Amino acid sequence: MLRLARLALIALLPVMAVPLAAQTSERPVNTFIGTQDEGNTFPGASAPFGMIQVSPIGEHYAGWRYSDPRIRGFGHSFLSGAGCWEQGGQLSVLPVTGRIGPGGDFDTSKPGAFDQKRYAAEYTHEGEVGQAGYYKVKLTSYGGITAETTALTRAAAERYTFAPGAGTGHVLLNIGQANERHSVVGSEVKVLDERSIEGKITTKSFCGGAQYTTWFRMVFDQPFAAHGIWDDRGGWPGAKGPSQQGEARPHGVWLSFDLKHGSAVTAVSAISHVDAEGARINLRAEGMADAKPLSFDAMRTQAQAAWQRELRSVRVEGGSNDDRTVFYTALYHALLQPLTGSDADGRYRGYDDAIHTAQGWTYYEFFSLWDTYRAQNQLLALLRPERARDIANSVLKIRSEGGWLPRWGYANFDSNVMTGDPVTPFMVDLWRYGALKGREREAYAALRENAFGVPPHRNRAQGRAGNPSYLKNGFVQYDRSFVAKGMDIDPHHGASATMEYALADSALAVMAKSLGHAKDAQALEKRALNWRKVWDPNVVDTPTGLRGFPRPRVQDGNWFAEVGREYDPRGERGFHEGTAWQYQWLVPQDVPGLAAAMGGTDKALNRLDQFFDYDAVHADPAAVRKSWVVGAYSYYSQFRYNPNNEPDLHAPWMYTLMGQPWKTTTVLRAAETLFGNGPSGVTGNDDLGTMSAWYLFSALGLYPDTPGSGRFLLHAPRFARAEIDLPQGRILRIEAPEAKPGERRFVQSVQWGGRPLSRVWLDWEQLQAAGTLSYKLTPQPDTKGWGTRSSDLPRPPAGM
Repeated sequence: MLRLARLALIALLPVMAVPLAAQTSERPVNTFIGTQDEGNTFPGASAPFGMIQVSPIGEHYAGWRYSDPRIRGFGHSFLSGAGCWEQGGQLSVLPVTGRIGPGGDFDTSKPGAFDQKRYAAEYTHEGEVGQAGYYKVKLTSYGGITAETTALTRAAAERYTFAPGAGTGHVLLNIGQANERHSVVGSEVKVLDERSIEGKITTKSFCGGAQYTTWFRMVFDQPFAAHGIWDDRGGWPGAKGPSQQGEARPHGVWLSFDLKHGSAVTAVSAISHVDAEGARINLRAEGMADAKPLSFDAMRTQAQAAWQRELRSVRVEGGSNDDRTVFYTALYHALLQPLTGSDADGRYRGYDDAIHTAQGWTYYEFFSLWDTYRAQNQLLALLRPERARDIANSVLKIRSEGGWLPRWGYANFDSNVMTGDPVTPFMVDLWRYGALKGREREAYAALRENAFGVPPHRNRAQGRAGNPSYLKNGFVQYDRSFVAKGMDIDPHHGASATMEYALADSALAVMAKSLGHAKDAQALEKRALNWRKVWDPNVVDTPTGLRGFPRPRVQDGNWFAEVGREYDPRGERGFHEGTAWQYQWLVPQDVPGLAAAMGGTDKALNRLDQFFDYDAVHADPAAVRKSWVVGAYSYYSQFRYNPNNEPDLHAPWMYTLMGQPWKTTTVLRAAETLFGNGPSGVTGNDDLGTMSAWYLFSALGLYPDTPGSGRFLLHAPRFARAEIDLPQGRILRIEAPEAKPGERRFVQSVQWGGRPLSRVWLDWEQLQAAGTLSYKLTPQPDTKGWGTRSSDLPRPPAGM
């Protein structure tokens, strides 16, 4: 993959002066990282938090993977790293050559001739380029065509360069097909004039979610020599429309260009989730200049300059070239979402399906909260506080316009995917970081409503569907027959939902106490211990002999048991995408209580050792590919650490919270071997930047502790030096001069602002004040030194 690393180096651009790098340096990004082995990233172009993305479509449900043999088209909407099917790829565009007409290469008498699976182009990875804001690939079909894409926030451009000698080139705009499993349920298109088209595409979406519409407008840099529309009856030369089609019906437009004056055809496009006028406004605002479409090179320059400004806000020294490419690609992936939802005029489509206006701020959409509340949310708050404020405001707008807080917000509806109560730790952390300043009361009222109730039946939101049992009995019942509004619902995963609720309650208790709601705080602190209600001290893991694990309970309070056998803590029943082995650690709010339930701290640490296969990964970090990673979706029937998924992402820091911080470092360095500079360089789905954010925190030497605590746990950094830009020109510096590429080093001592720091965390306020965090590293751990005393460790909140 060294060739890919070289291809990922971004062209030189004018840059700001920064303390830790030469003015001419770029931050290398390889957008192919994560495009294989279910990382589900996309290699094409997007702006930071962009509304529109232009990337290839292949056989994979998420859009494209590196090993796909053909490219069906270049879609204009993608999510990075999502695991559900039915996502993205709307407005699939492919350049082709050949004759379009009866009996031709594209036979207008046969609707099947315009199936993207049939006309998909072969391509080569040779010369392929994937950079932040720019993508290039050579199609080897149709005489050889070079395709390039770039994107700004709300508009994008693609350039198709046909082979020399090609007299006519065509561009197929397929609006009846999208990604492999993203079903188009309705579409409309119209050829406006000799250069422009517009239309709309309504699709199903995301693990059985609702329908939504994408409006688009596209303008070309040269006139059409010919055009036509295809539908379920065949092709219609010269047709302008408007043309409409229903579900799964062939539909699209072909545009033909006379190439005698130049072999390159450029299209500039914009989309909107509001209406057709929104797409027009976005195109004028970002895709046009002097009433003409922006040139491809001009947009590319803007796009890549924007990305370099984003990437330069974090600067690292040390490590190998691959280390730095992996780091900056992780930063790139973490800054792709949530997506901009408001058009250039501020309008957006709310959860009430009405049109609203965001005046002076940006409305965001696509909130993968079950994933992002654990790492990506905190990263954005640290690096992009102004965006964090708008994100928090967007979530509150979802509540006020849609009637309830979201779980997994997709476009302008709640998909209801995943379980637990992720919006509470998500929003409480944003409150703790100051992103809700001036809206604290409104936010608390919304969060309290969610924590103490359930949405009305008529509201699409699922909320805490397990609250009736949880509030009465202290646990969410395990009931696979419980009626769901979407694919997932909490009682289907009662044990893990109980633990997620308890964690959310601990976070909300902090907010309640700070805002003066003492009675609520007391109740929530008590509920934060409800993880104990699903802890069965009598469960035995037969292979290890360990006793005591979380276990689902049924409605009457009895423990769940499989028919004809003992309960197995390695089974997935009652747990969402995991097992009791993985979820047992989801108690960061009550680490002493958890250790006691396991028989004391020593026994809890021994259990962690077995969970991580510590001796094996200490001897050889590469052992993780045998001990931990069975497959991209190895959530079930496992008893080891699962770095591919969210429920145990925090588990390495349980060592730190129990007084063995050097083991956190051992585990982190081993886990980081799963992130590499190649298509398989993301472990499991990247989940809208969550895994990438986890990697960034791991490499920097910081990780967010319990939601609402404001604490960031410390560990040995991967890089010798890092700088993070903060508001008002402040800089957070992290120094670890003994850090060496490929070598594991442990924390001997820590200084903050030039003074010794014995405790294992810094508070949010300390980070925001900026300064220098200095690590002294050593090849061998000091098992009685830094971070090993009880006074060095955080204490649970009072009342727990």
